[in-house]
Amino acid sequence: MEITKIVITGGPCAGKSTAMSWIQNYFTKLGYKVLFVPETATELISGGVAPWTCGTNAEYQKCQVALQIFKEKTFLQGGSTMPYDKLLLVCDRGALDNKAYMNDEEFAYVLDCLKLNEVELRDEYDAVFHMVTAAKGAEQFYTLENNGARIETVDEAVALDDRIIAAWTGHPHLRIIDNDTDFEAKLRRLIGEIAAFLGVEGPYETKRRFLIDYPDVATLEAMKNCRRVEIIQTYLKSDSDTEIRVRQRGIDGHYIYFETKRRLLGGGKRIESERRLTKDEYLRLLMEADPDCRPIRKTRYCLTYKNQYFEIDLYPFFTDRAVMEIEITAEHENEPIVFPDFVAVRGEITDDPSYNNAAIAKGAR
Repeated sequence: MEITKIVITGGPCAGKSTAMSWIQNYFTKLGYKVLFVPETATELISGGVAPWTCGTNAEYQKCQVALQIFKEKTFLQGGSTMPYDKLLLVCDRGALDNKAYMNDEEFAYVLDCLKLNEVELRDEYDAVFHMVTAAKGAEQFYTLENNGARIETVDEAVALDDRIIAAWTGHPHLRIIDNDTDFEAKLRRLIGEIAAFLGVEGPYETKRRFLIDYPDVATLEAMKNCRRVEIIQTYLKSDSDTEIRVRQRGIDGHYIYFETKRRLLGGGKRIESERRLTKDEYLRLLMEADPDCRPIRKTRYCLTYKNQYFEIDLYPFFTDRAVMEIEITAEHENEPIVFPDFVAVRGEITDDPSYNNAAIAKGAR
């Protein structure tokens, strides 16, 4: 069975409930068995277990994270026994959403009590889709009436939305669905992003790459909406029109592993499939490394900025420059990119093959 686990998250009154119905209808027609893990906070608060009824907020959050993880494991266990080829497990918020409701000390306490680490908690999901609260750009539709657990004012909803985005920043596939269109178009964009990730419709995305001046690392490290990850990327033996690579991704001794197969179409477009690996599978595939390519080590800063998701790669052999990337689905490829004001862009290198990671691995730079 092909199992994909995604998160639908967002600020208050973002449209998640309606989105779940759209996801159910659309992907069931495409042959997926769609399962939904209901929002844990709403269940607990509606049942009387809340931050203001528990001894402390940290104790409540510990209960919520533990229940969230247990529910997801239960749904995966049950779903894996069903007679389907493709299973889409949709989590109405994920475990890392809770970070937005805690200070740093509370979050560290919860992780310690549950023997968890942030990298594994975040990257356990295959993709994360954040729906922006109506309080940002669609204020006339913001309401508290359709969710008894929702208590935020407009300003509080905006601040919470920002904190949730910051909590998930660093995930390898985070997409932000804003309110630049009407609500129905917003839902269509969400469906399109999920479909593009699954490769079932519009199976290509454009990765645009830019050469930038070496950024101020201290500035990046200090930003709440920026996260650092360390990557080791190794290319495997493959046919001439296909790239196969394996990656170790994480920080501070906590890593996850991927295998990516990519067929290049030109112009930055590619068809790509990716699967999660166990550590043993990763180590085994390293034996198939292409002897003509050196492993690439890089530090990546994942940055959310104006509802866009940038990745800034710092290579140990570049001291004056870095590479910044943004992935754009076909629906948005003609829209302008709004660059962070602290980044100095030298120029676009999307079509410069010498800056591709595969070329760098072969010593082009």
